[in-house]
Order: sequence, then C-alpha cells, then structure tokens
Amino acid sequence: MPFCDCHVVHRLIQNWSQRLREEFEVSVSPNPSRIFLVALLLAVIVLGPLVVYYGLADGAESAKLAELQNMNSQLRTQDAVSIRMVNLTAQYEVGNSTVQLNSVAIYAESNRSVVTIEGAKVEVVDTLFGPQQAIESVEGSGFVIGGTNSDYVVTNFHVVDGTVNSTVTFWNGDAFAAKIVGTDAYSDLAVLSVRAPSSDLYPLTFASSSSLAVGMPVVAIGNPFGLSGSITTGVVSQLGRTIQYQSTSGTFTIADAIQFSAPINPGNSGGPLLNTYGAVVGITSAGVSGSQGVGFAIPSDTILRELPYLISMGKYELHPYTGIDGVDMNYQLAQLTGTNVTYGVLIETVDSGSPAASAGLQAGQQTVTISGQQYTLGGDIIVAINGSRIVNYDSLLTYLERYTLPGQTITVTIIRADRYQTIQLTVGAQPT
Repeated sequence: MPFCDCHVVHRLIQNWSQRLREEFEVSVSPNPSRIFLVALLLAVIVLGPLVVYYGLADGAESAKLAELQNMNSQLRTQDAVSIRMVNLTAQYEVGNSTVQLNSVAIYAESNRSVVTIEGAKVEVVDTLFGPQQAIESVEGSGFVIGGTNSDYVVTNFHVVDGTVNSTVTFWNGDAFAAKIVGTDAYSDLAVLSVRAPSSDLYPLTFASSSSLAVGMPVVAIGNPFGLSGSITTGVVSQLGRTIQYQSTSGTFTIADAIQFSAPINPGNSGGPLLNTYGAVVGITSAGVSGSQGVGFAIPSDTILRELPYLISMGKYELHPYTGIDGVDMNYQLAQLTGTNVTYGVLIETVDSGSPAASAGLQAGQQTVTISGQQYTLGGDIIVAINGSRIVNYDSLLTYLERYTLPGQTITVTIIRADRYQTIQLTVGAQPT
C-alpha cells in the first residue's frame, strides 16, 4: 500500500499556490527575500512528499529484493540437502546390495577369522567278516570369537560329535590341535579352544539376530567340499524355522533357525552367517538335500545366550520343555475337528509326566489319513501363549526358545471341544 496519495499532494500544491497569489496581491512590490523563502517552502512542500514516497518505495523494493534473495538462498540450501540425502540413500542401497563391493569388503575383513575344522570319527560297520571299525574323515567350518581370558572357535556340534584328533587350520595355513570346551546338541553348537598365537586370532563381532528381517542380504563364508575360504551371498528367506538333524547322539530338533537363500554344501557347516556390516547374525548349520540351495543357521541371539555356559560349564541346560508333539492346523483338519480355527498347533501326543501332562493338556485319540499323511485328532489346539498368537508348530517352538526358561509359568490358550480355555503351564528343562 503506498505511503502517500498523489491526490493529497495535488491539493496541497493548489492551497499553497492560492496563498502565494494572495501575498502578491497584497504587496505590489514584494520583498525579494520573502519571495525566495516562499518559493523554497513551496519546493519543500511539493517535492518533499514525492521524495519520501519514492524513497519508501525504493526501500520496499529493496526489502522485497532482499527477501527474494534470502528465499533463493534457502531453496539452494534445501536443494543441496535433498541432493545429499539422495546420494546417501543411493550409497546405502549400493552398500547393502549382495552384488556390490560390500561383499568384497566383508570377505576381505572376515575371511581370516574363518577356520577349517578336521577330525576323525570311528564307526562300526557290518562286513562279511563281522562288525569292523572304520575311520571316517570329518570336515567343517568354524570361526574365531573373543572369550573372557582367551579366544575360542565356535562351530556346529555335529561337526565335532564323536570325533578324535580334531585340528583347526587358519586362513594362512597355520594348523593346531583343538580341544572341545562345550557342546549343545539341541542348538547344534560347540566351542573349541586352540593354542594359537595372537597373530592368528581375529575374532568376529556379533550383531543381534533380532535385527534381521525377511529379504535382508546375508553372506556365508565356509569351506564347502574342503574348498577353504568360499563365500556365498543371498537373502534371509524366513525366520523362526524348526529343523532337525541327525547326529551320532540321535535326532535333534532345533527351534528358531534362520532360513536363507545363500547356497551351502557339506563343509559349510559351522561357518559364520554375516550381515551387510560383516557382523555375525548366525552360524550355518544345515542344508536340506535337494532344496535348491536353501540353507539354515542358528541365530546369533542363541549363540550369545549359550556361550557363557558352554565355556564355563561345558553344556547348556536351559532349553524349554513342555512334552507335547503336534502338527500345524489347516483347513482340512479344522473341518474334521469341527472348528472354524485354521491356525495353531493340534496336540497329537503328550509325554507322560511332562509339564504339559501336569498342566492337563490333552492329546488326540482318533487316527485319520489325509492325502497319505496320518494325523491324530481329538487333542487340544494351542492358539496362543501369554497372549501371543501361535500360528503353527514353528512359531510355538520359536516362542518357547526365545521368551521362556525352565521354571517359568506361561498362560496357554487352547481350543477344546470348540471352546476357548486358558491353562497355566510351568515350563520344564529339556531332558539330556
């Protein structure tokens, strides 16, 4: 809005002109000095408002120009920040790609921590001349970890189970005798001690496996078929899997395993599974025959939970035990059992004297065959523990392994006779 109206200035000029004429009419011979003063006053009155007006206008324009320059500077700064953010995002995406330079960097940093474990296993075989002893060579992988007073090597239990004369060979060819410090068949874990110089020991760092998500890239380093220092890359295919493996000590079920797509082969077992920062998120445990390269790993949270016990006591005895065996619910089983719930775990058997038996959980009695598979119907259906939904048998075992310990009482939600019920169950310890 303008500071001064031009119409007002025009009226002021008219008024002062009228007064000048009156002055000249009063005096025929006017005083020259008076005329000069009157002219000067007229000039100030006429030109003053205009000077002020245009001066203010120029000031307003200058202010607007400064404001525009400031806005332009802010926009340039914002653009620079945006460009930087885009560049950082692009770098992050490249850095986390399984086919970019990051895999090279991970291998260069981690390979010297991975070792080859060799041993001999004595087995009794039947021959034409009766039972005879046979010696089988066993080979696997492992990696160096930092201990309290020393450094240790962690590997799979099935790599060293029943072996004698075990040795550890480092990346540079240095080999040393190894001693088994602790084992846990239910997590397929073993810890070895090696008297090696500090120049051979490069411990890997750990990251929590709880940070993993399906689709995240991972790297596995190991010694498949004796080919030391081999690397494969892939992604996390799924979490909370349940796998079984056969050992000389029997068949064991492992809960809460990581499934990943990096191909692994005999000899990979015991090697580290690494995230994009080169930290251990698991230990490669098993490959399923004919599975097109699908692998499994024990999560790092399990390793970190057990290491103090394995090193100090030589064993881990805190695996939860309920004493039930069951199958995943599905649509067909729901139809046969007369319930509309298609998720959960259908209890088929309950061990005598187990925590489940003491809590009153019921097993099935009726055997049916569906698509060539036998099922035992009539038992309770577990659908939740402590309010957490139990989708299938994998999620049941994963929940127990992650969140419960022997002696802890949990609330089990079941469906019995098509009605929801809650039962209090005190978790036991896995029998050894």
